[in-house]
Amino acid sequence: MFSSIKSMGIFGMDAFMVDVEADLSGGIPRFDMVGLPDAAVSESKNRVRSAIKNCKLDFPVSRITINLAPADIKKEGSVYDLPIMIALLTATAQLNTKLDDCAFIGELSLNGEIRHIKGVLPMVIKAQQEGIKRVFVPISNAAESAVVEGIDIYPVKNVKQLLEHFEGTTLIEKAEKKNYSDYEMPDNLPDFSEVKGQYEAKRALEIAAAGGHNVMMIGPPGSGKSMLAKRIPSILPDMTYEESIETTKLYSIAGALPEKISLIKARPFRSPHHTVSPAGLSGGGAIPKPGEISLAHNGVLFLDELPEFSRDSMEAMRQPIEDGKITISRVAGSLSYPCSVMLICAMNPCPCGFFGHPTKPCTCPKGAAARYLSRVSGPLLDRLDIHIEVPPVEFEQLSSTQKAESSAQIRERVNKARKIQQKRLEGSGISCNAHMTSQQTKQFCQMTDGAKVILKNAFDKLGLSARAYDKVLRVARTIADLDESEIIDVKHITEAVQYRSLDRKFWQA
Repeated sequence: MFSSIKSMGIFGMDAFMVDVEADLSGGIPRFDMVGLPDAAVSESKNRVRSAIKNCKLDFPVSRITINLAPADIKKEGSVYDLPIMIALLTATAQLNTKLDDCAFIGELSLNGEIRHIKGVLPMVIKAQQEGIKRVFVPISNAAESAVVEGIDIYPVKNVKQLLEHFEGTTLIEKAEKKNYSDYEMPDNLPDFSEVKGQYEAKRALEIAAAGGHNVMMIGPPGSGKSMLAKRIPSILPDMTYEESIETTKLYSIAGALPEKISLIKARPFRSPHHTVSPAGLSGGGAIPKPGEISLAHNGVLFLDELPEFSRDSMEAMRQPIEDGKITISRVAGSLSYPCSVMLICAMNPCPCGFFGHPTKPCTCPKGAAARYLSRVSGPLLDRLDIHIEVPPVEFEQLSSTQKAESSAQIRERVNKARKIQQKRLEGSGISCNAHMTSQQTKQFCQMTDGAKVILKNAFDKLGLSARAYDKVLRVARTIADLDESEIIDVKHITEAVQYRSLDRKFWQA
């Protein structure tokens, strides 16, 4: 007796179709699993056996062979429990239904309940692409699966409910579909109106949000660096449907999708602790899973107290920040995850934190500030477009009752500037100034003669690298876009140069 049931698996960002084949033959009873299963897949035979018996069904007393095809791709996780069970019930004629257009995914408990699994969204997207009409998923994964158009999703609570559906006694209702606009944005994002003072820092972060630029904030403890960083998502442009799907896929694969959120519409904000390992940042595992830098895709990765991160962790980010993707190689294969992030870093100016403070004396020995900065490599600093100093807030500003500009007002200007960039870069696959290629930078960053003189002087005096030169130009292009100017003028390039404070070597003390 033979049967074949369709299911799906995950390898990196990509899902693949899996045929779960069951063969029952004579001989000494045993249960074999082939097709490169990992430990979790191999253990499914025990869960399937117990679930079948506890659901008052007949477990076949014969030689059972389950093949997971294609057999040359590693299978992992408990996602195959449900299709293995359905394949056995079909092979033993306990389930007589045509299932050619169906796919099944889900983990079984010993009493037949169907449990939550990771990576459902990319699997359902793959099923839809392969022409599958119906997918049966755990009830807790239904809302996430229903994001995909053109395919029917059936949320299943337990095996009994599934069998009653196929017998026609009690049909399972399809999961409700919603338009992208129906998914709600979170209304609890921190707002810039709560930030007192720091007008220069807020201006710099507005420019960064408008152009997608990376930022370094330097200031003493309590000056508001973390407070400012946490409010950046509230001024970033709204996510497109494609960005939401890609970000949600990453969270689905990592099993990090927040409860009661089926589609991520707010740009992610990730803030790993400085003790995070290189694998925690970049991703890892026998079959690598997304790390913090990928979970921040299309959003913000905030590294507070940057010099306290290990050198290996910081160096692991250099290439991904530049390329917008990270490739992880393991014995099982090489996987790439997207990581187009806005990197925001914060640090104190010295170990005690008060170097350059207007009222508190620095207690560090001479040269400590320069040594503290040297913990961050020059190549990484070079990849940060904007360097800003965040001074301590004065009492008059803190005690002021005047309401600061809201995030909604800032985001309105950011969206306007970003639309200019999208129109300019249309068809290139790039949506913001920070990610322009060198050729695009040369083409779109046209300057007045006065601006060229300013940039030349800055290049000579600050000793800018070729990368820093391009980044100054791109920041100036963003400032000009906020000013609705077609050409980069003196005021635009002057402001952009001011945001390279770490190139001025002011740490020598």
